[in-house]
Amino acid sequence: MTEQRPRFGPGGRRLLVDGRDVGPLAVADTPADRRRGLLGTSGVDGALWITKCPSVHMVGMRYPIDVAVVDRTGRVLRVATLRAWTGMTMPRLRATDTIEAAAGSMAAWGVAKGSVLTVG
Repeated sequence: MTEQRPRFGPGGRRLLVDGRDVGPLAVADTPADRRRGLLGTSGVDGALWITKCPSVHMVGMRYPIDVAVVDRTGRVLRVATLRAWTGMTMPRLRATDTIEAAAGSMAAWGVAKGSVLTVG
């Protein structure tokens, strides 16, 4: 059975947008977890923060996602919705991490260029 939500590291983490709690968060901070990302899942509840990952691709993904590319301080450099199998983000100068969520989540949470994302 395909897992619905990625589970990396200790539980109970939350995604904060400009200090506001917006939902559950899994963190992919090992090489294996970063490579896997959301591949093999049928959906995501909350978000997945992928460390040391300035860009992502959608090859093998079954559903569209929102991505926010952030710098080392968590400031959003770019937000995009990527379609299954066809989308990708290009590496950005100063980008360090990427946060992935269900399509439409970033807008619903008020994430925009300049927002600050943190792990709570």
